[in-house]
Amino acid sequence: MTLGCKVNQFETETMEGLFRARGYDVVPFEERADVYVINTCSVTHLSDRKSRQMIRRAARTNPAACIAVTGCYAQVAPEELRALEGVRVVLGTKERARVVDYVEAALASAGGVIGEIADIMQARVFEDIPLQEMPHRTRAFLKIEDGCQNFCTFCIIPYARGPVKSRALPAVRREMARLAAAGFHEVVLTGIHLGAYGIDLAGRPTLADACRAALDEPRLRRLRLGSLESVELSASLLEMMRTEERFAAHLHLPLQAGSDRVLRAMNRHYDTAAFAALLAEVRAAVPGVAVSTDVIVGFPGETEEDFAAGMDFVRRMGFARVHVFPYSARRGTPAAARTDQVPPPVRRERAARMQALAQVLAEDYHRAALGTVQEVLFETAADGVTDGLTGTYIRVYTDAPVQRGEIAPMRLTHLYRDGVWGTRQGA
Repeated sequence: MTLGCKVNQFETETMEGLFRARGYDVVPFEERADVYVINTCSVTHLSDRKSRQMIRRAARTNPAACIAVTGCYAQVAPEELRALEGVRVVLGTKERARVVDYVEAALASAGGVIGEIADIMQARVFEDIPLQEMPHRTRAFLKIEDGCQNFCTFCIIPYARGPVKSRALPAVRREMARLAAAGFHEVVLTGIHLGAYGIDLAGRPTLADACRAALDEPRLRRLRLGSLESVELSASLLEMMRTEERFAAHLHLPLQAGSDRVLRAMNRHYDTAAFAALLAEVRAAVPGVAVSTDVIVGFPGETEEDFAAGMDFVRRMGFARVHVFPYSARRGTPAAARTDQVPPPVRRERAARMQALAQVLAEDYHRAALGTVQEVLFETAADGVTDGLTGTYIRVYTDAPVQRGEIAPMRLTHLYRDGVWGTRQGA
């Protein structure tokens, strides 16, 4: 069971491969099993609660099972998890290469909880666990970085992941070759603080260098970047995105707030003027680029004026997609200790207003793409309709005869559901 971000999804896939290599069958989490592995998230207190719920569900499904808990929540609050019924192994955000060893030691023991919670703030080396088996999806995630050094006041993740640790370029090439050989047309490079890739490695390679290493794989059809900070975009990265047709023209740049006062309180390293200037630079460098973002509403101390400024800024930036999050306090962060918390009903009401704006912006973006022909990677099919994503992250639906995992040219004809309808080019 994976909770949280795409980095966690990748890490779960590496652990699945380790179990299969040792002769285990991986079954759906809902089934009765001998071992349950729960890869936790701790980005909010709600994430912690969901992790505990999943542990209790596993314990009810098979009270005799060995439950292994790993991930960010295990790193920052191991004692809370060791106290839960059925938990036999607790690992943090290191030592997951040994998860099968720990599980087998727990199965062989009479009881108790085992595992290792390293001092993550002292970790300096990327935990390079090669993929043993390919994920069961049409797009593959490839983790190339771990750790974060931003210390935003609302976020516990730097304390759960430690400092920046990067995957060496030869290992990036190795894993890309494996994914391409397995038939993946699109690979998404992911990390906790992706834009800081390479600052810990000899020679100081950059994210642009990692992208070049990935694109060295000739069988790759599409490369996409995960979330990265706007202030870490480089001219060389934008030039590569503009000139390399396999590089998806899509950037996810978290804004978090459209008020300078709130950005300062969050310890974000830019203001709205800098963000707007950067966005103009990105759009000039990569015509047609899609820029999506994250916005937190109801941050402690956010006034109605701050929120109104944020709404206006998000509207003016014209994002292709906005992920809206009502602020959720995370114990142990500076923001959670503030006494000027915004009441939950106000947070929810502001989230609804921002989400309504996000819907308008998405429709505007989709409408502007109608009539164009774009390459679509098809992912899911139901009731005679197949859907997938363009390089610019538009969801396209069609009843054309396309296969899951196929990339096909589609003419975008009209708005449909949360995206657009497409007809196969030439049809």
